[in-house]
Amino acid sequence: MWVTASPRAKRVVLVCWVIFASINLWAMSKFPTGETIPFHFVWISIALVFGVNSWPLAGMLSALLVVTVSTGFVMLSQAVRGEIRFEETSEVPLMVAVFLVMVWHVRRRQRALRELETVAALERQRAETQGLFVRLGSHELRTSITVARGYAELIRSAHEDEQTEEDATIVLDELGKLDRLTSGLTTLMRLDSPVETSSLELDVFLERLVRRWIPAAERAWSAESRVGTVQANAERLQAALDSLLENAIAFTQNGDRISVRAWREQGLFRITVSDTGCGIAADDVSHIFERFWSSRAGEVGGGNGLGLAIVRAAVEARGGRASVTSVPGRGTTFTLTIPDGIRERRPVAPAVVLESPTPVGGVSLGDPV
Repeated sequence: MWVTASPRAKRVVLVCWVIFASINLWAMSKFPTGETIPFHFVWISIALVFGVNSWPLAGMLSALLVVTVSTGFVMLSQAVRGEIRFEETSEVPLMVAVFLVMVWHVRRRQRALRELETVAALERQRAETQGLFVRLGSHELRTSITVARGYAELIRSAHEDEQTEEDATIVLDELGKLDRLTSGLTTLMRLDSPVETSSLELDVFLERLVRRWIPAAERAWSAESRVGTVQANAERLQAALDSLLENAIAFTQNGDRISVRAWREQGLFRITVSDTGCGIAADDVSHIFERFWSSRAGEVGGGNGLGLAIVRAAVEARGGRASVTSVPGRGTTFTLTIPDGIRERRPVAPAVVLESPTPVGGVSLGDPV
């Protein structure tokens, strides 16, 4: 508030209050039968000044003592002279109690505000640290990993003895894991920043996304979307779907089916990523979106537990939710439910359909319908 901006402003408020309280004390003693109004003006004014100036405890108690003694002396003198009833003097301790309760609430609020400021400062520090890590992860760390992988490749190609090749291969595998972990952490931290959305032709977006993944694995790929334009962040949506497709590849074998479907419902759109792989154990489903949790933790080639955490973070940042259903031995379906944010509807174009009926080589496709 403006009155707390400078010590001079505080002094002006204090002097004004002293003058105002003195006038009301004079009115109390001058008009005994009407002392109620100036009496309450004195107490209301000290409450207002305390709330505005936020006196230290010693100053507040001193002001309270002065007001209590002065108003009590005036009312007690009037009661002794028979100008007012003695019962009316009970207002003084009652007003003291009310004022002390108000002081307790004000000081509690001040403590809460200080705690909030501390939390906000820690949050700013965390955001700065996170931003620094993202910058390091997206450049310095990945550059170092790339250089190390290059030298490991040179060592493996320059030596013909079997042991050196095996050692270099191990180094390359570990560097690959570190690169994937760094990429996952960088992506996950970026998802905590504010979301900027734009219009996105989801049908075309999903068709291109699945086509990009087809050469990665010999699966029967398919994509079908009848959504049209949505309001979304393409980069984050791609990060979520890439994680789901990578997860689907990891839990399927050659010849299994991976399908992506999308459709619109009232006020939202849904995207499902389904596979006919080994499925997820019932005990693991409740943990599947937790950070750093993986059903294959400790296994060779096991994940780092960031992929599905990225999915959840990306969807929840958009106000949506991610869910999963799975039958062990039969497959898994992940569902992303996201508000579309489009106010004016346009006619939905015919569904985009992509089929990969021949998984051999992972690249056989007909033209999309």
